[in-house]
Amino acid sequence: MDRSSLGVEFTIKVPEAAERVTMLGVGDRNLKIIREALGVRVLAREGTVQVSGERDGVIAARGVLERLAAAALRSESLSRQQVIDLVGRAATGGSFHNGDGDHTEFSGPPWEAELDVYVGGQRVRPKTPNQQAYMDAMRDHDLVFGIGPAGTGKTYLAVAAAVHMLKHARTKKVILCRPAVEAGERLGFLPGDMQAKVNPYLRPLLDALNDMMDFATIKRFMMSDVVEVIPLAYMRGRTLNNSVIILDEAQNTTRGQMQMFLTRMGHGSKMIVTGDTTQVDLPDQAESGLIDAARRLRRIRGIAFCTLDQSDIVRHRLVQKIVEAYGDSGGPPGGDRTRGVDRADHADGHPALVERPRRRGRAAEKSASADEPEPPGRDA
Repeated sequence: MDRSSLGVEFTIKVPEAAERVTMLGVGDRNLKIIREALGVRVLAREGTVQVSGERDGVIAARGVLERLAAAALRSESLSRQQVIDLVGRAATGGSFHNGDGDHTEFSGPPWEAELDVYVGGQRVRPKTPNQQAYMDAMRDHDLVFGIGPAGTGKTYLAVAAAVHMLKHARTKKVILCRPAVEAGERLGFLPGDMQAKVNPYLRPLLDALNDMMDFATIKRFMMSDVVEVIPLAYMRGRTLNNSVIILDEAQNTTRGQMQMFLTRMGHGSKMIVTGDTTQVDLPDQAESGLIDAARRLRRIRGIAFCTLDQSDIVRHRLVQKIVEAYGDSGGPPGGDRTRGVDRADHADGHPALVERPRRRGRAAEKSASADEPEPPGRDA
């Protein structure tokens, strides 16, 4: 199915007084041009303009309206012919450029207060302060690392943010991926084609997606390549523009895989990396790409590191007690996989995880345990 036939909508704020006329034109002339040329529905009321219709038309209308809004802020009034030319370039997939020659990206945050995503009739929203900080980081940064134990909503909230951005035409594509690493077992060769072989590894991402979108919509999006659910290995060699890319179970990436994944990021894209450093399934846990990335990237501005803890677990009430019990007893068999990891201040005020030299001997182990910091109340 042609991806242009997928219906979406978006809303943009309109300035007041003279700037409103500059943006929309006398008698909303510019809106009429957009409506007729792009075949979209346009509704202006209460200081906003709402556009809905087929995907490509809505995305083109968004580009035109944001260009008009930027011109209005500069008190630059465009003639009728200039608006027609602008709409024509948008309709044919042409690019807008600012004065420096860079591509114009979406203005403003991808959402305001809450996500427009519902599960079972209830809006998806953060339930703890740390989850709220995580949501704010995803809204305000192009690269976000969400690190925490099972059940804290790392992946679920990331998928919800991606669905919201897709629904409101703030992105053209959503890509969900995971490394195909077995959790301490050797399953051998799985039957079926490529999709059947990797489906068990990708099932958790599909479960979250199925909660937020109906099956027919998911199938339509996947057939038209608007949504991809793929193993990490298939990311090599790609450049992903105007996309939301989520990497789940990132603790099971190697250093090379993490570098490969992060360098797929193109213009207008947002990356969200989630993982739990207590559940590393690699033969050598020191090779975890998640811990290595946190150490290397912690000082780079524009990258957010968010840490969630046991208090953020929103699954069955017993899950929190189970996580606490394993934490108190030194972690899963084979030792605590977070040992040798400290927190460090991030350049934007976010904490990062950094490796510290391993200590030897019982006395050193006891000292290292005493030195471990308490979980923060809010990390983003």
